[in-house]
Amino acid sequence: MNAHTTPDPILDTDAAAAVLAELGNGTRLTIFRLLVHAGPEGLAVGDIQSRLGIPWSTLSHHISRLVRVGLLEQVRDGRTLLCRPRHDTLNAVMGWLTEECNLPFVAEAHAGNGGAWRGQVPPPAE
Repeated sequence: MNAHTTPDPILDTDAAAAVLAELGNGTRLTIFRLLVHAGPEGLAVGDIQSRLGIPWSTLSHHISRLVRVGLLEQVRDGRTLLCRPRHDTLNAVMGWLTEECNLPFVAEAHAGNGGAWRGQVPPPAE
């Protein structure tokens, strides 16, 4: 099998923003969720297309954008092109958000309000 992947994620603000921007598109988020739910083996591009009913050219565009930011990898298995989610990139973004945006504080504030968010995010630590 030949894999087409991007380098391991090393996140800064611009890299995190790029990943989040791609997931901010509903179609790309749907593709990513489908692949996460499919498991580590991923799905063939044809299976993604038939499940979502997206035109081939549109699907190719969205997949290439997810590959570019490291959220998906493509692996050729004979004549089949598989797409797999890159959990390392998602975990890196979540870790970056937790660290840079002080999410432990946000989670505590959320829990302290009975689950309803009413607080403000604190300013970054100096």
